[in-house]
Amino acid sequence: MTWALALHGGAGAIAERLYKHEEQHMAALLESGAAMLTRGLSALDVVTEMAEALEACGLHQAGKGSAPNAAGDVELDASIMDGPTRRAGAVAALRGFLSPVRVARGVMEHTAHVLLVGEGAEAFAAAQNFARVADPASYYVTAASGMASANTGTIGAVALDARGRLAAATSTGGLQGKLPGRVGDTPIIGAGCWADERAAVSCTGLGEYFMRVNAAADVSARIAYAGASLHDAANAVIEDVRQLGGTGGLIAVDRLGNVAAPFVSQGMKRGIATSSGRREVKTFL
Repeated sequence: MTWALALHGGAGAIAERLYKHEEQHMAALLESGAAMLTRGLSALDVVTEMAEALEACGLHQAGKGSAPNAAGDVELDASIMDGPTRRAGAVAALRGFLSPVRVARGVMEHTAHVLLVGEGAEAFAAAQNFARVADPASYYVTAASGMASANTGTIGAVALDARGRLAAATSTGGLQGKLPGRVGDTPIIGAGCWADERAAVSCTGLGEYFMRVNAAADVSARIAYAGASLHDAANAVIEDVRQLGGTGGLIAVDRLGNVAAPFVSQGMKRGIATSSGRREVKTFL
């Protein structure tokens, strides 16, 4: 029974800061996800649970911990994709809900659409009775939302389950001080999130650059069309981002259970667990 799981908490880590709490939380979360996959849960359910927990922990710039935009509002983006069916759901510029990734999955499962934004996303989330934030002004304010690296604190999860199914999820509060209505790569299927029969990918970093190279889907495309390994495909995509002047990273898993986590930044909070016994939680090299 082969399975694999990878998580990230953003590529905005800075060398001057320790990430002990983030790493401890991610290690515990990996064990929970590993247990779920060992029990035979689907990759889609596992990445949903992992992303929701990362949103709620207040240690990253996604969900709780998200920083405000230039107008002082917190606008959230999230996406999710199911590899076997290529069904996908996403929300952008969502305000006032606890788990953007849950709302994104709701879009996938309860509408004929892929992406809902702004007031439309909020109306859908309210109609579906997704949990709201009681006091947005206080809920989002954490150490993560105020840190200098908050502009790249996206979270993500990718998984391969025991039945060979792949899935990916990504969530973020976006750039600190961004223009109202700005949307990065996170909710854009193919740019910040992708899953198909070959690979599942979640990206983090300066989203405009990841959109310009269609980063997440390009990992799978390089496997399909160039016969590249997951490692080579993922590294080549991040090199494209670097050459354009961007920073960031990604996590990816393929149908064989291989895992890649390249980045071009000072660090990237990340964790890996596999059925072969691999357990790894790191922020820097």
